Amino acid sequence: MSRKPAFWAVATVLVVGLVFGLYWFQPWKLLTSKTVNDAAPAVVSAPASPVPTPSPVAGSASPSAVAVLVAEGRLVTHEHDSSGTAQLVRLPDGRYQVILRDLATSDGPDLRVWLTDQPVLPGRAGWHVFDDGKHVELGRLKGTHGTQVYAVPSGVDPATLRSVTIWCARFKVSFAAAPLAA
Repeated sequence: MSRKPAFWAVATVLVVGLVFGLYWFQPWKLLTSKTVNDAAPAVVSAPASPVPTPSPVAGSASPSAVAVLVAEGRLVTHEHDSSGTAQLVRLPDGRYQVILRDLATSDGPDLRVWLTDQPVLPGRAGWHVFDDGKHVELGRLKGTHGTQVYAVPSGVDPATLRSVTIWCARFKVSFAAAPLAA
């Protein structure tokens, strides 16, 4: 009879531990994916030097009506296999966006997209560097696959930031990151 209270105490601790572990690690996210394809603006590369351009023909799109590619880089795998390209673009109205093109990554708990001032280091060396310096959160990762567009908040100077990371806020680790180069 004295073993029953001990059994229930151990069973309760195990169940609470299991529930907490499932909540914290969310292992089912390894088996889920979501494709998001945002409407990304048409992008042109910024000219290396000012080049005179002819006047637009009536009825054609103005060169200032498209976004200008400021910087881009390929995603480097960190904690989870990932691929795709990150682009920083300037819109015709002067605002900035980050576009993740052809993204393929794993799902995870509490994934965010950040612009940071940290360098992208390959392998495990790059897993934890992005919260060491300045970073700007652009929002939650919308999906694990596709093309996604994130607005850079007004007042942020993208010239001071040099990389984009898919950051797991819960475990403070980078899933992937891309160095931004002109």
